[in-house]
Amino acid sequence: MTSLVLTVIAPDKPGLVELLSQTIATNGGNWLESSMSRLAGKFAGILIVSVPEALADSLIEALQQLEAQGLRVITARSPGHQTATDSNHITLELIGHDKPGIVREISQVLSRLNINVERLSTELVSGSMSAEELFKAEADLTVPIGVDLDDLQQSLEAIANDLMVDITLN
Repeated sequence: MTSLVLTVIAPDKPGLVELLSQTIATNGGNWLESSMSRLAGKFAGILIVSVPEALADSLIEALQQLEAQGLRVITARSPGHQTATDSNHITLELIGHDKPGIVREISQVLSRLNINVERLSTELVSGSMSAEELFKAEADLTVPIGVDLDDLQQSLEAIANDLMVDITLN
């Protein structure tokens, strides 16, 4: 079996997931994991498909042909899921007033400490007490065993004050 990572984007309309899933199934693929959303009028997503190696090229070709129907699919072969055994898994939650640079500042701290972002989800939400937009983020992180979690917390708290956001690690 071969794993394929697919990135998809199209103008949002009903039937896109059915079109994609039908193409995958018809060409011997198995839909494993996905994350898809409507963003700014577009349907966008990423998913992992497994397929017998002998059928991979024909599935990739069939997916590329979906562009004629408005669905752009970018495909990359993957060696499969690999898990690090010498790491901790934590969740970062952030909320605060929206302003440019929040993701950049947080990701710089994580990168400096060699922390991998496994999943990142962000959104703008209305504040419960006001109509102000709040930036909300949640990330699943893989932290190498050698990283002191207290140092991580202190580094994030230092920039949280400058960004005027609350950050919680779980």
